[in-house]
Amino acid sequence: MKYLITGATGNLGTRVVHNLIKLVGSESITAAVHTPSKANLIKELGVNLVSIDYLNVDSMVQAFKKQDVVIYIPSKTYSMLQRITEFENSIKALKLANVHNVVFVSFYADQENNPFTMSPYYGYAPRKLAGSGLAYAVIRNSLYADPLVPYLPELIERKHLIYPVGDQAMSFITQDDSAESIAKLAMQPNLRDHGQIYTVTQDNSLTMPELGKIMTTITDHTIGYEPVTTKEFGEIYAPDGDGEELASMYAAGALGLFDQVTNDFKTITGHAPKNMLNFLSRNYVERK
Repeated sequence: MKYLITGATGNLGTRVVHNLIKLVGSESITAAVHTPSKANLIKELGVNLVSIDYLNVDSMVQAFKKQDVVIYIPSKTYSMLQRITEFENSIKALKLANVHNVVFVSFYADQENNPFTMSPYYGYAPRKLAGSGLAYAVIRNSLYADPLVPYLPELIERKHLIYPVGDQAMSFITQDDSAESIAKLAMQPNLRDHGQIYTVTQDNSLTMPELGKIMTTITDHTIGYEPVTTKEFGEIYAPDGDGEELASMYAAGALGLFDQVTNDFKTITGHAPKNMLNFLSRNYVERK
């Protein structure tokens, strides 16, 4: 079996490549990247490296040829039109390249009443796959726990979390766990090829006071919860370039749309995911 991963140089894509190497060996893996000259670290792993341009169908056809399973990790753009165009092109290229099996990496913000900027895309993609004639599975990530680690120094200084989600809980998954579940899902046709939709989460969701207590335990600094408004949150992080998008995401959290908890991670991998306490504790100590 031959496996191709798009977005292979990203944080998640790189982890998926590493996991697949452990499972099937580097010779069975192709990393599809936009700029091969910037992918030396991936190339050093011994995998095949191909150039891909989501806006160029011919480049994708050439990349996809002779592959058995394509793991599709979307680009990070917040442009709805571009993301949809990229996916439409990808579906066309998969068919032209005679590839029938796809694992689509998604996000659990696909509800019809979800105000997150990219929610329409996450709702559209599974429906597009359903009518494509391809054998596919969708794996939906919950919120990544990883960004909480570099965020801790700011939280220690603030002394409280500020996410505008009120009393609603949110579920998380680590990128390492996400990557493991994606790689193992790609290898299991019985779990992969029948339009299944999975949501990978830790074993429990957390309210912000609960998350603050975990952070307090780990850091020995009191971290409480004093939410700002959605508008204020967007303004605080506007200099980072994605304040408005993040604010719309946490507006979804305030509606209770991100509290989903499933056993899907264990169904795919056979073991439990890392919990928040252990993950933050280990990574905070390593970062200090």
